[in-house]
Amino acid sequence: MDFTEDQIRRYARHIILPEVGGTGQARLLNARVLVIGAGGLGSPVALYLAAAGVGTIGIVDDDVVDLSNLQRQILHHTGSVGRAKVASAADTLGAINPDVRVVPIRARLNKDNIGAILADFPVVADGSDNFATRFLVNDACRLAGATLVSAAILRFDGQLSTYKPGGPCYRCIYAEAPPEGAVPTCSSAGVLGAIAGTMGSLQATEVLKEVLGIGESMAGRLLIYDALAVTFRTVRVKRDPGCPLCGDQPTITDLAAHGSTDHACG
Repeated sequence: MDFTEDQIRRYARHIILPEVGGTGQARLLNARVLVIGAGGLGSPVALYLAAAGVGTIGIVDDDVVDLSNLQRQILHHTGSVGRAKVASAADTLGAINPDVRVVPIRARLNKDNIGAILADFPVVADGSDNFATRFLVNDACRLAGATLVSAAILRFDGQLSTYKPGGPCYRCIYAEAPPEGAVPTCSSAGVLGAIAGTMGSLQATEVLKEVLGIGESMAGRLLIYDALAVTFRTVRVKRDPGCPLCGDQPTITDLAAHGSTDHACG
């Protein structure tokens, strides 16, 4: 595609990268990515995707901005309190990059609407804050053949993985949601606001890599971050033969020894 003079200036630091170049930047401008949740994780994801020039960014959230969100949800500001998060997000992203088309979707995902919402987006970034949505998104992405980049945070910890057709899915690692109350939420246990920025930035990076087709994918690996110890470790995972979506594949790497428990906090 032909870039305008402003686009050449805006994306110059991408275009000079051999792994991106003009072809890669054109791919970003033509890309469609769905961000689930305009909260702690969805904020940095959406901000960096917009800055990178991802052409169409869908944002799904049914909530309104609360004052307690502003400690980590950097898409919004004090004047946004009381507004729908997707409306606030659309204004912020539009101000960052007019090249980007933002599709605000004010809805709570369920089995009846998720298929239609996902239909236009081959890449999905999940920053949802509850297990029901995480499992729903995983299942819908797997059935639709979409690439899912998922992150989660709690207290001072974060996790990240990518789920692609042919590789393990979220259910291969976490077969079912834990009993209610077994895993604390951000509202009950807290979260350091900057952790959302760390994990959301990593999540955005993985989304951009998947769109561009560069680097080594996080598919088949689970990244675990401990901010207090300043450690990153990667656990390899495989498809679970007992997974209802994947099945009949080599067993999953045993995560129990690594103390891996997902967090539902976005």
